[in-house]
Amino acid sequence: MEPRESHCGGSRRQFLKTATLVGAGLLGVHSQRPPVMAARARGRMRITDIERHEYLIPLHEFNALDILRYHSAALQYRTLYIVKTDVGLEGYGESWGKGSSLDRCQKYLGTDPFDWIGDPENLFMNMATYDLMGKYLNVPAWKLIGQQIRKWVPVAAWTVSRRPEAMAEEVTSVSHRGYRWLKYHVDVMQNVIAQTEAMQKVAPPGFKVHYDFNAHQNLESVYPVLKELERFPIAGRVEDPISPKDREGYRILRQKCRLTILGHHVPPDEFLLNHLVDGYMAGHAPIGAAARLNAIAESVNTPMMLQQAGGQINQAFLAHEASVLKMASIDHVNLCHLWTDDITNERMEVVGGSVQVPAGPGLGLTLNRDKLTHYTKQKPRDVGRYIMRTRYESGLTVYFRHDPTQPGAVDNLRAWDPPYVPGPAPGYGHPVVTDFWDAEGDARFETLWKQTAEGPVWTQRAR
Repeated sequence: MEPRESHCGGSRRQFLKTATLVGAGLLGVHSQRPPVMAARARGRMRITDIERHEYLIPLHEFNALDILRYHSAALQYRTLYIVKTDVGLEGYGESWGKGSSLDRCQKYLGTDPFDWIGDPENLFMNMATYDLMGKYLNVPAWKLIGQQIRKWVPVAAWTVSRRPEAMAEEVTSVSHRGYRWLKYHVDVMQNVIAQTEAMQKVAPPGFKVHYDFNAHQNLESVYPVLKELERFPIAGRVEDPISPKDREGYRILRQKCRLTILGHHVPPDEFLLNHLVDGYMAGHAPIGAAARLNAIAESVNTPMMLQQAGGQINQAFLAHEASVLKMASIDHVNLCHLWTDDITNERMEVVGGSVQVPAGPGLGLTLNRDKLTHYTKQKPRDVGRYIMRTRYESGLTVYFRHDPTQPGAVDNLRAWDPPYVPGPAPGYGHPVVTDFWDAEGDARFETLWKQTAEGPVWTQRAR
């Protein structure tokens, strides 16, 4: 028998669907349903528009100048994407920096957010679509990813490579804010042993450092440095210690180095399945890619971590992911601690090195539009004139300019291959310290400022 229309608003199938939604708390029992609820009853939701907002929130004063001089305001900027639907719901996604243009978002227009479950592209749109799906169903986003394994997710702070006393300042700052791990890229223009000695002196019990060795040097140069780091209780793990081309080198490090070895810029299938690393880092991985990496890691019982730089919206999505991905147990890196404020009404407090997974619908955060409006009007900070000053214990001092706003210069200090100057080949264990020298008006500074316009200059002090 064909189902017949009922006075309750449709076929028996529609009635059962509506009853299910009512039972789930998604529909009211009133006969006059609001448009959003009516759309839900019809099982329809479409993305109608995507807004893009660039905004600039102040960094903490104690390290702002070093970060901006090292990376430029490109690190300070964030971009918000507001994804709107025909049922009145909005989803929020975020990217680090000035983000992608809306051209990259065109394929999402007119589609149902549920079409993008497990999307292997565009992390910022993952955030927004999962936010929308969760709000639509009135459930937290993690329920759309899988079964929750953990309600608290371990997180790590992040910074740039600074002179030893400044690295100690970083440890003090982030440990007071609840973090138990700090990640940074080691730099050939600093001595990682001296930095570690300084950090160890101020570190609370159990605090650890995650060193990223940039995947560009060889076993011969890195292994002695790692053996030195083993002396320090604060030394925790090492990411990309050598070039991924050196498979045998990774095998040797796993056998001889007591520090945990992580891979990032390595082929995950090969390195995980052949046990060449102790863990894997998925950097800025969309949800589909992160789920695949988790499956590989689970097959060999090897932990992994996520690194998704951004603010509170970014961290909320990371927490939902990591609460479900079984092997995502290594402290995850997010940069939200770098800024003094955020554009959400809620802040995810770090307690004992972890953040609690938000319980509200979608990502569980709400947008503060007044703050968004305010921070979209801010301008980058003037960092003044400065000279990079690299001083070796031998008495050699190299002076040069660094402009991170130039193409290819935003992130190049940590793997600096200098022009021909006296001194050792780039390495992480040399007795050297580098700082941003800003003494405008000083006669010596002004002289060197003019000289460095043509390239590096150096002086040699007699020992």
